[in-house]
Amino acid sequence: MPASCTDRGRAEPQASGGTAAEAGTALAVDLFERYHEEVYGYLCGMVRDPAWAEDLAQETFLRVLRARRQLPGVQNCRAWLYRVATNVALNALKRRRRFAWLPWRAGDREVSAPDVAEQVAERNALEAALASLPAESRAPLLLYAQYGLSPAEVAAALGLSEAAARKRIYRATALFRQAFGKGDAR
Repeated sequence: MPASCTDRGRAEPQASGGTAAEAGTALAVDLFERYHEEVYGYLCGMVRDPAWAEDLAQETFLRVLRARRQLPGVQNCRAWLYRVATNVALNALKRRRRFAWLPWRAGDREVSAPDVAEQVAERNALEAALASLPAESRAPLLLYAQYGLSPAEVAAALGLSEAAARKRIYRATALFRQAFGKGDAR
């Protein structure tokens, strides 16, 4: 049996019955099945265009498949996958010289409170505050606050030391609060 990722994102080798490429291919398929929707949502947040995010998610998983021989040795598959997705998104944004923001998740679009206008205004202020953050601040904030990665996982995903990741999360949170606070003066 090939290697597989656990719910915590760590590669766990199982009884070997094939080559490293076969184990990596099975692991790449497992990563796709487990994290495609999550990575797509993250990329939507980075590029603010669902069609473009789908293309970037495809590119992310193609890169994962191309790296399948190295997958069994990856310590934290989830963090590694987010690093690949972040690099794909940042490269695409640089190419297009564009930066924007999308809603957090598809489920967040459901409105259950009675005052829809107030919710829409708050949602718009939230999106504007997030859109005002630079890419270097947005990515760690998204990974930490929205997707629940630990600072160590954010560090691994972005290729930073854990101290640098903590610092970026702290600064991004402060920048977000400052930007969101400006939006409250309606």
